[in-house]
Amino acid sequence: MGCDGGTIPRRDELVRTKKKKEEKDKKADIVAKWKYCAISSNKLTKPIVSCELGRLYNKDAVIEYLLNKESPNSSLISHIRNLKDIVTLGLTLKQDYKEKDTAGDKETDLQDSKYVCPIVGLEMNGMYKFFYIRTCGCVLSERAIKEVKTDNCLVCNKSFVNDDLILLNGNDEEIEELRLRMIERRNKAKEERKKKRKLEGDEKEKNGRKDQKTEKDIQSTSGSTNGQSSSNSSNSNVKTSSLAVLQDKASKKYSVSKDPNASETYKSLFTSHESAKNRPKAHWVTFNPCYN
Repeated sequence: MGCDGGTIPRRDELVRTKKKKEEKDKKADIVAKWKYCAISSNKLTKPIVSCELGRLYNKDAVIEYLLNKESPNSSLISHIRNLKDIVTLGLTLKQDYKEKDTAGDKETDLQDSKYVCPIVGLEMNGMYKFFYIRTCGCVLSERAIKEVKTDNCLVCNKSFVNDDLILLNGNDEEIEELRLRMIERRNKAKEERKKKRKLEGDEKEKNGRKDQKTEKDIQSTSGSTNGQSSSNSSNSNVKTSSLAVLQDKASKKYSVSKDPNASETYKSLFTSHESAKNRPKAHWVTFNPCYN
């Protein structure tokens, strides 16, 4: 039985089925990762930087994110805490590369890359794996690293270890592996900082104790020296005064009656005292010419 106008509908026009998800163009997605910034989606321009997960960014876009962390696509780079978490890449420009005009209906070669591996010349277009070295930022292809096995960078000759090799624009599994390595690296650095602060604190405490001990030693030494000097000076003063008294007593001019240090009772024992001079009898010890 037909509809108005004599048309007969098909089944797919009457029964709604679940639509299939639109598949991404894999080539276009790969090209976007290698030619456009992961935050701003603008074309990559120098200085180009990368994080510990191997994503590519324009440096000015990262700085804008750090100043305003509520910017779009901020969830992609929440692991970037400051500029120390990114590395400026040392990219090698392709010698015969020319910027092509993409306006109009002109076809463009999506696999044409601006940068290449400096050792084997492979293009950075997503067809080959590329790594950057955290210690220097130089970018090399996986083939170059495997063919020339060395612990020094093939471009700048700076030393590195396997943990310093970061894969650029890896798949989900490779990014997760890089994330685990990043967490482990940061935890290790945190523990090292704690140990360093503890050692510095112990050293300061040890130096403080040494300084206190030195001050106490200096004070005790100066105190004993002052005590000895004061006792020596007092002893010398006593000796000097006693010598002066003995010298005065030994001289012929000395008289007990004129001695200010002698008591009146002591002075009365001698004939030079006034009471002895007024006695009616001679002194029983010495000869007194007044009475003989």
